[in-house]
Amino acid sequence: MKAIILSAGQGKRLLPLTAERPKCLIDLSGASLLEWQIRGLAACGVAEAVVVTGFRADTVEAALAAMAVPGIRTRTLYNPFFALADNTASCWVARHEMQGEFLILNGDTLFEPAIAERLLTRATAPITVTIDRKDGYDADDMKVQTDSEGRLRSIGKTLPLDIVTGESIGFLRFSAEGGRRFCAEVERTLRTPEGLRRWYLSVIDTIAKEEAGASGAGYVGTVSIEGLDWGEMDFPADVESNRRLTAAWAARRG
Repeated sequence: MKAIILSAGQGKRLLPLTAERPKCLIDLSGASLLEWQIRGLAACGVAEAVVVTGFRADTVEAALAAMAVPGIRTRTLYNPFFALADNTASCWVARHEMQGEFLILNGDTLFEPAIAERLLTRATAPITVTIDRKDGYDADDMKVQTDSEGRLRSIGKTLPLDIVTGESIGFLRFSAEGGRRFCAEVERTLRTPEGLRRWYLSVIDTIAKEEAGASGAGYVGTVSIEGLDWGEMDFPADVESNRRLTAAWAARRG
């Protein structure tokens, strides 16, 4: 199993912390966010991680070279369009890596290994999105609408709250078939006038709607990770909450 980690962005909402380093290298309890991700993937048997870089790619490459995580190979893939486009472009740059089964992980998603294990063992659809549920959702949450069987119907930040059933945490699994469908849709999206401004999860939204309309029920599925620990790295307040979370993990690990 291969994981593709989308870490090309700077994280401007975290300035000045990210003035000279991408947010994936912010320290969390003695290790960077990226190292926590690599260790979490390795703990679940993922054999390879391809990190898509952009802003200060040299620092990410140096950090990976200095990591000593057994059981997983790491390498980088540079996205020269990181300052001009959203993360659909990072997926386009990595499209040749999307062979067979693979995972896509947002570069700012912190997760405990049990989340990766649940995604690896419970995903059955060609494309599977991990989701969490909570009492309320804010404007920055990547909200999802699912049906009673857990099939994805729509995903986006602007979904009406009365149809929202959870939020995506930015961690997906693709079968070989699902990967081919995703790559084709990424290619089509980037040929449109608005393509460079699209999130890759908007591509997943398009696939879910088109496949449902074509009676491809269940083509995009979901796996709930309710009760497991994860975090995002978008705002300064997230840094402190993620440090508390990783400190607890480090203490538990001994």
